[in-house]
Amino acid sequence: MTQPMWAPWRLQYILSKKGPECIFCDEPKEDRDRDNLILYRSGKCFVIMNLYPYNNGHLMVVPYRHVFSITELNDEELLDVSKMVQRSVNCMKEAFRPEGYNVGFNLGRVAGAGIEEHLHYHIIPRWVGDTHFMAILSEVRVIPEHVKSTYDKLYPLFNRG
Repeated sequence: MTQPMWAPWRLQYILSKKGPECIFCDEPKEDRDRDNLILYRSGKCFVIMNLYPYNNGHLMVVPYRHVFSITELNDEELLDVSKMVQRSVNCMKEAFRPEGYNVGFNLGRVAGAGIEEHLHYHIIPRWVGDTHFMAILSEVRVIPEHVKSTYDKLYPLFNRG
């Protein structure tokens, strides 16, 4: 039997006013990686933490090029994105020891894409019991640490020599 993963707090993001700009295009141009939660930059993509996470450590791998679908990525971009997903899983494994992961794209609004016009890959660490009664009954999520603390834990793992 399939069980839904409830995330009512994401409604804040869904209902928020969004401008015509693309955060995935604009934020990498800024010199404010910690403020923008950018953990790592590679040649064709970057790793950014989700400001409205489903779970502690929820990351996204985003190509620099503004594309809508995985079918629009060229071979170099596809390889780089795949390597960054692998690196992200390895860093989270070391930092948090999750028991599993949800990894994938939401292609199109009907598939759950919050920013559907710029492709991004989600990596969500999972633990037994992380979808407990609090989120369902009280619309409260239990994220065990502040997003900046999580950033400070992951940043050195992504950026070590």
